[in-house]
Amino acid sequence: MGPLSIAACVSLAVWLWLTFGQGMFWRTDVRLPPRTPPARWPSVAVVVPARDEAGVLPLSLPSLLAQDYPGEAEVFLVDDGSSDGTGALALALAREHPGLPLTVCSPGEPEAGWTGKLWAVRHGIGLARAADAGEPEYLLLTDADIAHEPDSLRELVAAAVSADLDLVSLMARLRVVTVWERLVVPAFVYFFAQLYPFRWINRPAGRTAAAAGGCVLLRTETAVRAGVPESIRQAVIDDVSLARAVRRSGGRIWLGLAERVDSVRPYSGLGDLWRMVSRSAYAQLRHQPLLLVGTVAGLALVYLAPPVTCCAGLLTGRPVAAWAGAAAWLLMAGTYLPMLRYYRQSAVLAPLLPLTALLYLLMTVDSAVQHYRGRGAAWKGRTYARPSDA
Repeated sequence: MGPLSIAACVSLAVWLWLTFGQGMFWRTDVRLPPRTPPARWPSVAVVVPARDEAGVLPLSLPSLLAQDYPGEAEVFLVDDGSSDGTGALALALAREHPGLPLTVCSPGEPEAGWTGKLWAVRHGIGLARAADAGEPEYLLLTDADIAHEPDSLRELVAAAVSADLDLVSLMARLRVVTVWERLVVPAFVYFFAQLYPFRWINRPAGRTAAAAGGCVLLRTETAVRAGVPESIRQAVIDDVSLARAVRRSGGRIWLGLAERVDSVRPYSGLGDLWRMVSRSAYAQLRHQPLLLVGTVAGLALVYLAPPVTCCAGLLTGRPVAAWAGAAAWLLMAGTYLPMLRYYRQSAVLAPLLPLTALLYLLMTVDSAVQHYRGRGAAWKGRTYARPSDA
């Protein structure tokens, strides 16, 4: 066999393994575990870090204030140095949409060694634990662009109590409206699940750990035991770091796809999506050049080789390359279909996954380039050094 046929066969072998041996990552039926209402509803503090979120807060904050929760619950919004009036808007929204009590605070610029979000989370948790109502039993850490159905908190707590979970996280359904969102967003969740198969994460004795930072219900006692957020204060990818810290402390974690939790943040153009991915892609690779090279080669072999070898094999009369490449491409598209259905998108997008993977490859390379130019992990006016340099 020539190099083209070898590449096609290797890619097919990888896709057979991914399809059947990688925790069935492509299935989208991992939802909140079976649950029953607890005899006593525990107290919950909802902590919302927010930096320049005036554009999305009117769509998200009222949904938190309107939570239909039978126990005690309070919302703490931490204004992380916003320049667009986020804090004042939050208070105005609370007056217009009465519901759960809202406290707004602004802790100032983060100390050295802290990311802005975790600095805000630290102060929100501290404020919640010092509140007059006493220390909350659970913390709901949710981003300012996340909207919750009225029963979201109730269902999260019921799941945590019923299954005795220390951390319950839902991957919020991201907005998919524009052409670029349709092309890039479902693949983002698909790639995440491929790296961190939900079924592996949810094994009680599993080693894989991850969470989705937009919606994390965390037992307060576990947070104290795991030393979070202090123990992960430099983490750019804070959700995965949080889950790992909880698992290391002996806590039980669970992650699944959301049914009642949605992101309302718009990504109108490719540039917005590019920045969302590239700001943390190289951090995911621990800023290691060899890992970057391996990732680029792996993406090329797994996602680009199938259509290239299929088409090249057909054009040059190499049947092994053509059929092996086509089979790998078919497996790729077939495993992507459930995610497209979850996002209510056309199946026509499934064969285009190699194009989306090429975009992610370029975003990852750009993330490394920006890092070495001193602009890596930049978000909303802040740039973070890698942990060893912080």
